[in-house]
Amino acid sequence: MKLESIITMANEPVRLQFLALERSLRATGCTLPLKVIPYDQRKFALPDNSTWWELPEMEAWLTEKKAHRLTRKYQCMTTANYQFVDADVVFLRDPSAVLAEHESFVASCTEWNKLQFSFKPETATVLSRFTSTWHQNLFSVGQFACDRSIATLEQLKTWVEGKPFEHVCLRNYSSDQVGTNLLVAQSRVPFNNLTLPPVQMQSTWAGDYPGEFQSLWSDPATKPYLIHWAGPTLQQDLPINDLFYQFLTRSEILEWKAQQAERQQAALKRGQWPWGVRLLNRAVRLLDKRFWVQWKPLDV
Repeated sequence: MKLESIITMANEPVRLQFLALERSLRATGCTLPLKVIPYDQRKFALPDNSTWWELPEMEAWLTEKKAHRLTRKYQCMTTANYQFVDADVVFLRDPSAVLAEHESFVASCTEWNKLQFSFKPETATVLSRFTSTWHQNLFSVGQFACDRSIATLEQLKTWVEGKPFEHVCLRNYSSDQVGTNLLVAQSRVPFNNLTLPPVQMQSTWAGDYPGEFQSLWSDPATKPYLIHWAGPTLQQDLPINDLFYQFLTRSEILEWKAQQAERQQAALKRGQWPWGVRLLNRAVRLLDKRFWVQWKPLDV
């Protein structure tokens, strides 16, 4: 594909992540325009060659439907020759050069081994109608690219409105991933994931690198061209986080650390334990439940 733009979504609370994204993109030599979908009205001053990208008709429809703000990225489906990335991404290679060798809808993630985040029982029923191997077509909606427009606004309305999964596509308030995967499958656009054969690119998700990572990238052909921190991974102390910090100034890093401390303090005030503790607690409860079900005495 011949990329014409890079698209992301941002607002003031993710300004620092956006700055790292934009600077990493330019460091690769990519000069394509950066189009920014506003998550909400909390905008900020953008650097050169970056503009806010709004589609009033799409915005009006999603507002009327009381849709999750993340569904604003559906407007990517109405354009062509783009790379979309969440704000918590840094580029390692020029996406124009990497994607020039590929076509159709392109993902580069390991979501095929994290299936639980990309479908629900009601959408699995639909996905299985298209192919029996639909699991390998699941992708992270934090980064994808496409060389064609796969839907108009009217088509999106037809696919979504009045269907049993309308709530999944528009009002799944925990994530937009399930709905986006469903709509891309519905479009029947050919799908390619660069982390699968024949490319077998190394993972683009920071969470797949808990320790030293550079040795895994010794082959230029399979080195990832971006890294995505998806979810809480930037809150963990990972060596790969240095790839993010190198694109911030010293004062911006201090600002970032202060923001992280404020978020953690706010979570504690709301009675929420830090992410790692919550995950461990959930695992313990799950294991305890399984143990009890297995060893519960029979009623006689």
